[in-house]
Amino acid sequence: MARPTTPGFACRECGWTSVKWQGRCGECQAWDSLVEQGAPTQKVTAIAVSAARTARPITEIGTEESVHRPSGIGEFDRVLGGGIVPGAAILLSGEPGVGKSTLLLEVAARVAATGARVLYVSAEESAAQVRLRAERTGALSDELYLAAETDLATILGQVDAVKPRLLIVDSVQTVSSAMSDGAPGQPAQVREVAGTLIRIAKERNLPLLLVGHVTKDGSIAGPRLLEHLVDVVCSFDGDRQTALRFVRALKNRFGPTDEVGCFEMTGDGIAEVPDPSALFLSRSAIPVSGTCVTIALEGRRAIPVEVQALIVGTTAPQPRRVVNGVDSARVAMILAVLERRCGLRMSTSDVYVSTVGGMRLTEPATDLAIALAIASAVKDVALPQTLAAVGEISLAGEIRPVAAARQRLSEAARLGYSQIVDGDAGSVRSAIGIAFAAAPAERATVPAF
Repeated sequence: MARPTTPGFACRECGWTSVKWQGRCGECQAWDSLVEQGAPTQKVTAIAVSAARTARPITEIGTEESVHRPSGIGEFDRVLGGGIVPGAAILLSGEPGVGKSTLLLEVAARVAATGARVLYVSAEESAAQVRLRAERTGALSDELYLAAETDLATILGQVDAVKPRLLIVDSVQTVSSAMSDGAPGQPAQVREVAGTLIRIAKERNLPLLLVGHVTKDGSIAGPRLLEHLVDVVCSFDGDRQTALRFVRALKNRFGPTDEVGCFEMTGDGIAEVPDPSALFLSRSAIPVSGTCVTIALEGRRAIPVEVQALIVGTTAPQPRRVVNGVDSARVAMILAVLERRCGLRMSTSDVYVSTVGGMRLTEPATDLAIALAIASAVKDVALPQTLAAVGEISLAGEIRPVAAARQRLSEAARLGYSQIVDGDAGSVRSAIGIAFAAAPAERATVPAF
């Protein structure tokens, strides 16, 4: 006998429940979204399972079909763990205009060039607009099928008609389903659309690439369930002022999540940057004060990055602290350590700290390079171009060891950095003395510390 559910109200957008009606959902904050529930539920009964779907010992289940297949773009495959796995659902998110559609169109063209049929569904642009971009980037192929659809049922019909080996939907927030109420992009619609597409991908062993929008705080728009449903979540980001773009895996069921793919936006589309070592260094042949190179770790890749500092005297009661590409809180801490532990006065100067090439440094291992760049700018002493610094600075002025130190040192040696200042120096005061002692003879004015 059916048993009625507890009377109440449920949000048709996110599923939040309440014992009484409210004008606004307490979870997703949507207005007028609560509807009365209490329809009788049916008792769940067991059904017969076919022989093909009967549970088997895990040792008898083969993995031949779940192997990585290269997409043709090495940097994208690096992030995915070696390639695209059949039946995998991959979500690519990023800010508007960063190049998500351009990247996936290039992936579609590379896969179609191998003879595999690809269906690219554009729910944001017309077919003619996508065709113009494909002509500009050289992504035309007879095996690349294009459809401009926003209805989920129509997209499923296109999948049945084309029978692709790869499905790309751009984007999941602009597709709607008649099986769910609400406008496209609302949580209920995103949940229904994503769930249906992922179910089709799993049943047909069809790789699925979804484009996801982000909110103003950088998180993926829609319910958090979307990130749980997909197998891989990738973030595509970069500074609009530069041409560099980075793809990072935030979740990956088929590979590591510490890999980073580097790309460059050009007039002809998007290009891989397999060795970005020289992109974040200045091209000056003469040593300049206020610069120091550090070895940053992006995923498993060690990248040399140049940190630049400029110190300008000021009479303002509150000196300016302007940073670009580094954490302002860590720079403030380093300035305090330099003033308290090393005797460098910063309270009467404006401090500007930036990285070269738009690279963003967030790890503590770059503290020492920032400190040396600031000290070099204060004393107007140019550090040698063969010097690199790696180390975390504590409030006591000590240099702490960093992760993957051997890999950083190996990359520094490969790029010609023969002088490495790291945790062996012991303290920031000693590290500054070592760096200044190695300065070029004509600028080697070593201060007393």
